[in-house]
Amino acid sequence: MTRPTLHLVDASLFVFRAWHSMPDQWHDGDGWPVNAVHGFARFLLELLERERPAHIAVCFDEALDSCFRNALYPQYKAHRPPAPDELKRQFGYCKALCQALGLHTLAHGNYEADDLIGSALHAVRGDGFRGVIVSADKDLSQLLGEHDEQYDPGRGRWGRDGVKARHGVRAEQIADYLALCGDAVDNIPGITGIGAKSAAVLLAHFDTLDALLERNEEVAFLRIRGAAQMAQRLREQREHALLWRQLTTIALDAPLPEGSAPFARGEADAAMLDVLVEGAGFGATTRKRLAEAAKLP
Repeated sequence: MTRPTLHLVDASLFVFRAWHSMPDQWHDGDGWPVNAVHGFARFLLELLERERPAHIAVCFDEALDSCFRNALYPQYKAHRPPAPDELKRQFGYCKALCQALGLHTLAHGNYEADDLIGSALHAVRGDGFRGVIVSADKDLSQLLGEHDEQYDPGRGRWGRDGVKARHGVRAEQIADYLALCGDAVDNIPGITGIGAKSAAVLLAHFDTLDALLERNEEVAFLRIRGAAQMAQRLREQREHALLWRQLTTIALDAPLPEGSAPFARGEADAAMLDVLVEGAGFGATTRKRLAEAAKLP
């Protein structure tokens, strides 16, 4: 049986990649840089041409300091500097470009792109859809079901069974794993003295964080360096571990636009696309590819 596929794009990741990798040589009519727009457009065109998605949701981060996780832990992502105005403006361009191509775009002030991806995938599960998550983010691996894939253009694609080879734990253990060893990217400390390897060993033995905390007295007898100290730290930081798991677990109930699922691609807006093409100063080749992409799939 061939399952319908929903592509879910972690857009902010690719906007940031473009911002850091593309030379600052393009500007719009007002003199603002559009290098990230050019890089994101290249990524998006390659994705549409290669995958030809009939169902797609492109998810953007707007909850940079207003996410529900900030209420739980004010230091969540607090180490990240705010995006400069030059980049914020380009995020608007990129979102508008997706909309002009008839792609569903999702963003929310209280939920991150990861939560929107998880919620969108959850919304179509009952209709037999499989998901292709377009992102390198290991957090998103926790969403992978039997038929799903994660795909990072240029770096490969993997399914649920490929997660352990990449991260040392199974897909369904990712949130527990990050709760134990922490996640520097999101400023989540984890449990003192437990690193990535130790976290993987603990979950291999106990399977879940709940079982580990419930059977903590067994930890001291494991053949892990510093096992006794780990057992003590887990006792002392039990509530922290549960909080960290709240932060590392992707929400499946983020609000989605009514009637948006299953995110079938709509018709392109040619007039809007023309305005964006002129504003960003795309060259002839990119303009031609965008015009062709507007007719896909």
